[in-house]
Amino acid sequence: MRDFTFKTYRKLLVQILESRYEFQTMEEFIMAPKEKVVVLRHDSDIWPKNDLQMALIENQSNVKSTYYFRVPETFNEVIIQKIASMSHEIGYHYEDLVRSKGNIDESINNFKINLERLRNFYPVKTITRHGRPLSKIESLDMWKTEDYKSHGIIAEPYLDVDYSKVLYLTDNGSKWNASSSNIRDYTYNEHFNFNIETTFDLIEAFKKNKLPNHIILNAHPARWNDKLIIWTYRYFLQKAKNVAKSLLKSVRK
Repeated sequence: MRDFTFKTYRKLLVQILESRYEFQTMEEFIMAPKEKVVVLRHDSDIWPKNDLQMALIENQSNVKSTYYFRVPETFNEVIIQKIASMSHEIGYHYEDLVRSKGNIDESINNFKINLERLRNFYPVKTITRHGRPLSKIESLDMWKTEDYKSHGIIAEPYLDVDYSKVLYLTDNGSKWNASSSNIRDYTYNEHFNFNIETTFDLIEAFKKNKLPNHIILNAHPARWNDKLIIWTYRYFLQKAKNVAKSLLKSVRK
């Protein structure tokens, strides 16, 4: 059975609900985390139509999640408005420091402009940086001299979540444990040790009640597709990317 299809994603949602987890958006989790909760976080990197398809699937299951949009790459006003209308949270997937080639003043100015564009559709309260693995610039460095909370932001998940208590899993690399090829989308989950590679592994872990009470799952909608041609294209493209990122990671070390 193919992994990273919307059909498989539906099965994941069903199992999470059957395992008696509740769902919260990132904003809700930061403000008042529930006792047993999954936060679905979606980084919209490309193909915003996939975001809408994933949001519809979640809405059919009465599940709320958080979508982080890049500007301008995935800034599709119609799609963002539709996703927000389903009570999903909208956030900013920023990379302004990379775009400005390290110029802090320029990056902060662009950040404010892009944030306001998104706030035309949703009162954005959380943000998360886009990793840009090929760049040596780390967008989180923007906040060494600027306080994002001064812009009405309550949280940046890479900076405001205690990952000694919260399990973070990402499908980056089209695996849930692609650490060798994952350059920036990771946290230090040294307190957790789960052998989860596929979504089927993840479903089984939920089924057997092996996971902690607080979990953040970062599912990139562009990685999920039911159409065989597109799925195959993404599969082999991702394999090539993983090899390249593994080599880059070794060189940087």
